[in-house]
Parts: sequence; structure tokens; C-alpha cells
Amino acid sequence: MADKTYWKILLLMKRKPGISMEEFRNYYENNHVPLCAPYMSGISRYVRRYLEPQPHAESGTNEELPYDVVTEMWFDNEAGWKGTLDYITTTVMPDQVVQDELNFFHRPTMRIATVVECDSVMSPEGTPIV
Repeated sequence: MADKTYWKILLLMKRKPGISMEEFRNYYENNHVPLCAPYMSGISRYVRRYLEPQPHAESGTNEELPYDVVTEMWFDNEAGWKGTLDYITTTVMPDQVVQDELNFFHRPTMRIATVVECDSVMSPEGTPIV
């Protein structure tokens, strides 16, 4: 089995002040995801990874993180990835999407990053199969 390359766009987002994590996650999953579905052509996976801070072993602190969710948009090809990246970094989303984001995201802190992920198939011994 050959190695595979994936192209991803990461959206790092913080919830709006005063909204609990439970409310944030519920709104994102049940309102925002369905609203954005028509704008997701070319995306092969759409993953939301909700972050839950854990205590630090040495200090015991369990402070709130700068982001509450890392959203991943996966692409099977570089052309789709580049096209979507170009769109979301140069074009303001439709009004209905922006207005919905104002309901639960702290928009000034939103960030976009790209990832090229190279996935190696591993042997049972834990070494890459070439």
C-alpha cells in the first residue's frame, strides 16, 4: 500500500464570550454545519475537533485555551485545496454565513492555516512500510 498525501485547511475558532462549550458545540453542529453544507463542494471530509483543556502535570493549571475548535476541511487533490483556500482567504463569505457566525464565534480571533499531510502505512512493529 502506497503512502497518501492529503491537503487540509484548518480553521481555528473561539466561541463568543458568554457561551458555554455545550451551547457552542450544539449550535455549530445543529445550525452552522447545515447552513454551510451548500458551500462545501470539493471537500472530501469536514471534521470538527472540539478542544477540552486538561490539567498540566507540573503546574496543575487547567486554563482556557485560545481556541475551542479546530475545523478541518480535507481535499483529495491539490487543485481543490488551492481553489478553496483562494476563495476563503480573499472573499467574504455570504451574508447569511457571516451573520450566523456572529451568533456563536468570536470572529476577530478566527485563524486559517494549511496542512499538507503525508501519511505513511506502518508495519505491526511500528516502522513505515516503504
